[in-house]
Amino acid sequence: METVQNYIAGEIVSSHSERFAPVYNPATGEQIKQVVLSSEQEANEAIEVAKQAFSSWSKTSPLKRARVMFKFKSLLEANTDKLARLISTEHGKIYSDAVGEVTRGLEVVEFACGIPHLQKGEHSANVGTGVDSHSLMQPVGVCVGITPFNFPAMVPMWMFPIALATGNTFILKPSEKDPSTALLLAELLKEAGLPDGVFNVINGDKTVVDTLLTSPNVDAVSFVGSTPIAEYIYTTASAHGKRCQALGGAKNHCILMPDTDLDMAVNAIVGAAFGAAGERCMALSVAVAVGDEIADQLIEQLKTKVAAMRVGPGLVDGQENDMGPVISAEHRQKICDYISTGESQGAKIVIDGRDFSVAGNETGFFVGPTLIDNVTPTMTIYQEEIFGPVLAVVRVSDYDTALKLINQHEFGNGTAIFTRDGETARQFGEDVQAGMVGINVPIPVPMAFHSFGGWKRSVFGPLNVHGNDGVRFYTKMKTVTSRWPTSVRLEQHSSAFTMPTME
Repeated sequence: METVQNYIAGEIVSSHSERFAPVYNPATGEQIKQVVLSSEQEANEAIEVAKQAFSSWSKTSPLKRARVMFKFKSLLEANTDKLARLISTEHGKIYSDAVGEVTRGLEVVEFACGIPHLQKGEHSANVGTGVDSHSLMQPVGVCVGITPFNFPAMVPMWMFPIALATGNTFILKPSEKDPSTALLLAELLKEAGLPDGVFNVINGDKTVVDTLLTSPNVDAVSFVGSTPIAEYIYTTASAHGKRCQALGGAKNHCILMPDTDLDMAVNAIVGAAFGAAGERCMALSVAVAVGDEIADQLIEQLKTKVAAMRVGPGLVDGQENDMGPVISAEHRQKICDYISTGESQGAKIVIDGRDFSVAGNETGFFVGPTLIDNVTPTMTIYQEEIFGPVLAVVRVSDYDTALKLINQHEFGNGTAIFTRDGETARQFGEDVQAGMVGINVPIPVPMAFHSFGGWKRSVFGPLNVHGNDGVRFYTKMKTVTSRWPTSVRLEQHSSAFTMPTME
C-alpha cells in the first residue's frame, strides 16, 4: 500500500516513524493509502531545514520571489485537472467543486505575484529638521500552516503563497485524512524554482502539531479548523511567543425577508448548504425565514430541489453528481446523531439523510441532504456546527428577531440576507455581528485581494488570511529614523534629557 511521506529540503523523505493513519476514498469506504505520523524529532528536522533556508530566501529580492509565484501560477493552471482528481479521490467532493477549490487558491497566488508592490514600506522626508523616516516590511521567519481536510489545496494556498512571497520559509502540516495534495503542491513549487528547504511538508498528528507550536525556531502559525482546536492552537502558540491567526468554526445564517426573490434564494441556498456535503466553514446551515408565509414557500421549494439532488461519487463518467460523501465513517455517524438529536428535541425532519445509500457504493461515507423545519435556538442542531449536509429552517416573526438570533450566536463567520429592499440590506450589513456578509450572495467568501475571517469565536488573533491582512501577518514592520550630521550641526550638539521631539 502506498505511504504518503514527508517533503523536506526539496525531496520526498521517508519517515522513520512506525505510526500511520489510514487514507480512505470516501466514495467507496476503501482504504487507498496510509500516511506517516511523524515523530517530534522529524518535525524538528523540518523546522531546522526551514530555519537554515530562511537566511538566503529572506534576502532574495521581492521581484525574484514574485517570479517564482508567476511560474507556480502557470503550473497550477496546467495541473488543475490532476489536483482536482486527487482532491476528489481523497476528500470526496465532486470534481467541479475540486476545480473551483484549486481556482480560489490560485487567486491568492495571483495576489502574491504583486508582492514587489504589496511589500513596499513608507517614507517621510524631513519629519524633523534634517531627519527622515522610512519603514521596512520584513519577513517574520519560519512560518507554519496547519490546515483542515475540507480544502486540502485552497486553505494551504490562503497561507503559503503570501508567506513565501514576503520572504518567509514555510512548513505545511496538512490533514492526515487527505494529505497527498500537499506533496503535489510542494513538487510544483520546486518546479517553479523555489529553493530547497523554503517549503516543507510534515505529516502527523498532535505530536507534530505540538512540536511546531512550541519550538523556539517557529515564528508564526496559521490554522483553520474547528473552534476548540483553533482556541488551543492560538493559546499554545501565543504562550510560546509566536504570532498566530487561528480560524475556527461557524454557524452561518441567512435571513429570508418576505420580499425575497424566492426562486433565486432557493437555488442559492441549496448550493450553499449542500455543496461539498456541507463540509465548508462558509456553508449556509441555518435559514431564518421572516414570517410563516415565506417559510412555508421556502420549505415547499426546498423539498423539490433537495429531492432532485444527485448524490454519489465525486468522480464519475458522464453526468456529474451534485454532492459527494462526507470525509469518514465517524463523521457520517456524528452527522446522523445530530439529526436524531434534533428530531428528539422537537424539530421536524422534512427530508431525512440518515440511512442514505448509493447503489454500487453502499460502503461509501454518504449522508443524504437533510432538511429540518421548526428548529429553535435552544436545539443542539442550531447551537453547534454540524459540518455536514444539514439545513435547519428557523421561523421568526420579524427582521429584528432574525438579526438578534445571528448576533447572539457564539459564531460569527459568515452570514447573508435575501431581500429586494436596499434599506434593509444596508442596515443588515452595518448591524450584523459577523466577519463576512452577503447581500443576496449565499457564500460571501472575499476575493484574494480582500481578507477572509470571521468574528467572535470563529477566529482567534487580530489578523485574517490573505489580502492585506495576510501581508501584514507575514511581515514585521520596522521604522528607521535617520539624521546625517553636518559640520554646522556637529558644533551645535549637546546632550538632551527630555523626551525627543522633531522640530
